[in-house]
Amino acid sequence: MKLETIINQPVLESERFDLRPLRRSDMGLIEHYAGDERVARMTTSIPHPLPPGSVEAFVTRSMAEDRDEDVWAMDATKDGGPELIGLISLTRLDRNQSEVGYWVAPVYWNTGVASLAVEMLVKANPLENSNLFASVFQDNPASARVLTHCGFQYLGDAESYSVARDANVPTWTYSKKL
Repeated sequence: MKLETIINQPVLESERFDLRPLRRSDMGLIEHYAGDERVARMTTSIPHPLPPGSVEAFVTRSMAEDRDEDVWAMDATKDGGPELIGLISLTRLDRNQSEVGYWVAPVYWNTGVASLAVEMLVKANPLENSNLFASVFQDNPASARVLTHCGFQYLGDAESYSVARDANVPTWTYSKKL
C-alpha cells in the first residue's frame, strides 16, 4: 500500500467545505472537471482536451517540496458533497506577493463556492503575503465579481494566453493589499 505524501500546507476550514492540500486520489475528479471545456476555457493553463498524464503531472508538481504554487482542493465532504468541487491556488511571485487562481466545477457555479474559497485564502494568508493579484478573462464576469466581492481592486486591462483557446484573451487584473 502506497502512502500519500503530506505536504507543508495548512488545511483551511469553513462550515461548507475545507481547503486542503491535493492528494493523488483527487486526480479522477480533477480530470473530470478540468476536462470540461467550459472550465478549461476560463483558465490560462488547462488544455482542452486534457493530454494523457497531464493531471498526474499537475498533482505531482503540486505535492513537491520545491513547488512554486500551493494548490488546495475545495473538499465538500463535510457537507455531504464530493471530495473535490474545485481548486484554488497561490503562485509565489517576487516581493512577498502571490497570484490567486481558481476554478469551480460547473455544477457549483453561482453558489458562492469561489467567493468563500477566496475569502478563506485571503483571511488565512498562508504564505504571509503583503499583496495578492488575480486576473480573469473579460468574458468571465462572474469571476470578476468574486474578486471584487472579496475586496480586490481593479488594476487594469491586459491579456493572457489561454491554452484551451489557443489565443491571447483580454483580461481584467486585480490586487489586494494584506
